[in-house]
Amino acid sequence: MSEIDVVIIGAGHNGLTCAAYLAAAGLKVRVVERRKMVGGAAVTEEFAPGFRNSVAAYTVSLLNPKIISDLKLAEHGLKIVERRVQNFLPAPDGGYLMTGEGRTKDSLARLSPHDASELDGFNRTLEEIADVLRALVLRAPPNLVETFGTAAIREGFNALGTANILRKLSLEQQRMLLDLFTRSAGEMLDEVFDHDLIKALFGFDAIVGNYASPYAAGSAYVMLHHAFGEVNGKKGVWGHAIGGMGAIGQAIAAAARQAGAEITCEAGVHEVIVERDRAVGVSLENGETVRAKYVASSVNPKLLYTHLVPSGALPEDFLTRMQRWKNASGTFRMNVALSALPSFTALPGTGDHLTSGIILAPSLSYMDRAWHDAREHGWSRAPVVEMLIPSTLDDSLAPAGQHVASLFCQHVAPELPDGRSWDDAREEVADLMIATVDQYAPGFAASVIGRQLLSPLDLERQFGLLGGDIFHGALTLNQLFSARPMLGHADYRGPLKGLYHCGSGAHPGGGVTGAPGHNAAQAILRDHRAIFG
Repeated sequence: MSEIDVVIIGAGHNGLTCAAYLAAAGLKVRVVERRKMVGGAAVTEEFAPGFRNSVAAYTVSLLNPKIISDLKLAEHGLKIVERRVQNFLPAPDGGYLMTGEGRTKDSLARLSPHDASELDGFNRTLEEIADVLRALVLRAPPNLVETFGTAAIREGFNALGTANILRKLSLEQQRMLLDLFTRSAGEMLDEVFDHDLIKALFGFDAIVGNYASPYAAGSAYVMLHHAFGEVNGKKGVWGHAIGGMGAIGQAIAAAARQAGAEITCEAGVHEVIVERDRAVGVSLENGETVRAKYVASSVNPKLLYTHLVPSGALPEDFLTRMQRWKNASGTFRMNVALSALPSFTALPGTGDHLTSGIILAPSLSYMDRAWHDAREHGWSRAPVVEMLIPSTLDDSLAPAGQHVASLFCQHVAPELPDGRSWDDAREEVADLMIATVDQYAPGFAASVIGRQLLSPLDLERQFGLLGGDIFHGALTLNQLFSARPMLGHADYRGPLKGLYHCGSGAHPGGGVTGAPGHNAAQAILRDHRAIFG
């Protein structure tokens, strides 16, 4: 038995970020992780002889620049390079849209001069709102409290601070923000643009990791959520971590260890220990007990409260609501080893477009049909696929002359209808995804010489992503901001004293951001100083 200041459940990037900040502040911290490696869903593994790739999380933009700087991640080996082209969207008719610095407007003008004239204004509006909301990412949202006291006073000041940030938006921008939180992406995009491909570009961001139609209310916020990012100081840009996404987890773990944190792998948590309405540690599956002043969890909040915390320790109304916590990404994840680069009918041969996010979903109506089909059939028979070929930017991932590709596929049902198991459907769906790419790049299927498949069930079993949900909870209005993970607990503090949320189920939500880990660490340090000075 050991006793420390903080025990953190899960060595995903958020748990590691929380550990690094707490250890740097002088607390004795231990991270316990069920898997054999750190990083959570941000890991790199060899999946075929000589071929390595990011297993689950697969691209970089949302990792917060303050965290990169504070933890000196570059000194710990993290190097992020930009895609040479941001996105490439081929169409079945042979047309295409290519986006990136100095490319987007010219490419769009060939498709629709009207849309090219509208693009700057639309991007500017999104960017202005995203700029203001970025200021809310590294702070707790206003939290509702039932009684007047110190916490109520603290939250009053927090609400004023939030209001001052939002006051930077003009009235029209505030109206737009309301639209983005409540309306569908499809509806808003149809009002501005004419051509299918430019609407598909933004519409993909509205459904990626979001098991919904682009015409579903609230999908516009998911689109906005993906606009928060930056790479190497360039806003709205996406990039690649050299060595794959595992480089992020390894760099944050190195920063945490340097600060004094202890990280133990193959140490799954059996139960959170609760005594007199307070979390006082964890018991591990190997029989070890770790006692601590504070317990922080980076796992999905539903997993925490329905599997790891004794049910009798929780308020009944809290547990009932948490059992209804919505998890739904609609994601099927694949890695493939390639003997050669693909050649697209719309733009044959090699080129910078192969370094981009290649989106195979030519219209909003295509995405809408994919979602309806998945709800009825279990997976969309004309699926949405984003393909990245990171070996075009990073030759450490594959043998010379060969490549690896990430396929991030939507829409699939988290649970198949009629009681079918994903274990029985996995290979069939993988064949469909490869065939879908082959329709746009003939010969692609023949070039696949190895593959790694992760259904929603596999994502749940391997990474604790319930229902395959990459965000640890859907980004719906009732699960955002002050309601993430629940009204009354948006301040990273759980319903039990000493228990904290430091994962993507807390504000600001999913993606490889590090922000929930950063914010939870500040809450723990604030409470620790209030008690111990």
